[in-house]
Amino acid sequence: MAIIRILPHPEYCPKGAEIEATAGTSICEALLEHDIKIEHACDMSCACTTCHVVVREGFNSLNEMDENEEDLLDRAWGLEPNSRLSCQAIVAQKDLTVEIPKYSINHAKENH
Repeated sequence: MAIIRILPHPEYCPKGAEIEATAGTSICEALLEHDIKIEHACDMSCACTTCHVVVREGFNSLNEMDENEEDLLDRAWGLEPNSRLSCQAIVAQKDLTVEIPKYSINHAKENH
């Protein structure tokens, strides 16, 4: 089990959070399992950027990005060198600290 620390986000996680995630789970799945309702408009199929996160600690422990994810991230709001699509970033054994960007490219929220 890895610990994922989520930095405060005004909408999804106002006080921040610390959750446990099983190795092999995506960051997105882990957040959703703990009632942190991050957007995921494409149902985690790597077709949008609404689940974009910035991995502040533990970035190198995640699986490598494939070309599709890299291409999509170019369109993400607030892109940083340690950005990932949370639906594609698979948790290993190392603890992580993630930040959910304040904005996404979605103008309307999906009802997941």
